[in-house]
Amino acid sequence: MAKENKNNELMEKIISLCKRRGFVFPGSEIYGGFAGTYDFGPYGVALRRNVVDAWTKAMQEHENISLIDSSIFTVGKVWEASGHVSGFSDPMVICKECHTKQRADHLLSSIEVKADEKITEKEINKIFDENRDKIKCPVCGKKNFGQISAKSLLATSTLGMFEEGDAQVYLRGETAQGIFINYKNILDSGFNKVPFGLAQVGKAFRNEISPRQFLFRKREFEQMEMQYFVPEKDARKVYEEWRIERMAYYERLGIKKEKLKWKQHENLVFYAKDAWDIEYEFPFGWNELEGIHYRGDYDLTQHQKFSGVDMSVYDEETKERFIPNVIETSVGVDRTILMLLSEAYTEDEMNGEKRVFLRFKPNMAPVKIAVFPLLKNKPQLIEKAREVYKNLKKEFGAVMFDDNGNIGKRYRRQDEIGTPFCVTVDFDTIEKDDTVTVRDRDSGKQERIKIEELVNYLKNKLG
Repeated sequence: MAKENKNNELMEKIISLCKRRGFVFPGSEIYGGFAGTYDFGPYGVALRRNVVDAWTKAMQEHENISLIDSSIFTVGKVWEASGHVSGFSDPMVICKECHTKQRADHLLSSIEVKADEKITEKEINKIFDENRDKIKCPVCGKKNFGQISAKSLLATSTLGMFEEGDAQVYLRGETAQGIFINYKNILDSGFNKVPFGLAQVGKAFRNEISPRQFLFRKREFEQMEMQYFVPEKDARKVYEEWRIERMAYYERLGIKKEKLKWKQHENLVFYAKDAWDIEYEFPFGWNELEGIHYRGDYDLTQHQKFSGVDMSVYDEETKERFIPNVIETSVGVDRTILMLLSEAYTEDEMNGEKRVFLRFKPNMAPVKIAVFPLLKNKPQLIEKAREVYKNLKKEFGAVMFDDNGNIGKRYRRQDEIGTPFCVTVDFDTIEKDDTVTVRDRDSGKQERIKIEELVNYLKNKLG
């Protein structure tokens, strides 16, 4: 219980810092908020860009992986073919006391009763009924729930619907289907051949019953997905190679190995050949960060069946046509950001004062360098600091100028943003040796560096 309280406290501190420093704000906050939605502020946008850039760079290191950007809206047939219309739902139950909607499987999990992902509505109602006397509402604390019903996770839209008989339209529940329905287009364009991958970053939407845990479970979120198309005879080998690569990737982001682990799916969906998740130890416990799944040929076969378009390719060796198998890697941008914030959040003591800072790996920090004039009311300091700032910004991009408050407050502010280095222009800069003070975020140590050597010095430090 003490550990749980400590973890809850850590989560609250991260959420508070995110709002205070302009990383993340609750969606529609001035109107009372809208559950499961969040708005990214300046530093959240910069951190998100670093996350997407790092993932995209990792994908583009492969010469046979291409990027696409598919539409958020598709015809309803796409989701019928994928199985989402008939089998993409969560078990909802309503508290009769406070009328809040809850996920029944989450409530069962809170009392350590497991409900399989593929469980039927009838079966989960039976398990829930057997445990009603133990299950408390997380909002009001009462034990008074109604019956469970399955609620579709697909978010609907009226886009293009003008008459009652018009076909149902959905916002995409995942980005993968946009890849599958464009697979043939990419092949026909002549630049790719099997084996090859298609990677995409984009928004997805799910009608979550009880979004929770800050950025972890949202109704509007962003995915980074790659679908790799490969002959079945090579699929198992390729799958293991992708598992190794994706776990190694997190070292680039500065994640400690002991905070990551593998979890194999115990009960595979009917079409899957194998499925493993990379889990991260969030403040609320171990949970899924990225899925690496061997999906077989189900997806292309289904879209071939529903669309009538031939998804097969010709094998020059066997002189036969085949439908490729698919290896999927899928990770959320939002979950990655929450992982980075959780990993980076640090409290220590410096110069006899407690401080909070984000120990981002430099390549992931939203601001790489901050430039200060020692005093904001001395024109000669301002002018020189502006000169240094402009030169560094040309070189590094993510550089900010900060003259708000005294130097100590500026350091604390930059620490909370996660800025690795602060450069201060003082009177010695102008009157003596053309040097500046460079302060290291993690240690607080300061060095005097010649302005002419500053770019190379910081390049070496930033890596």
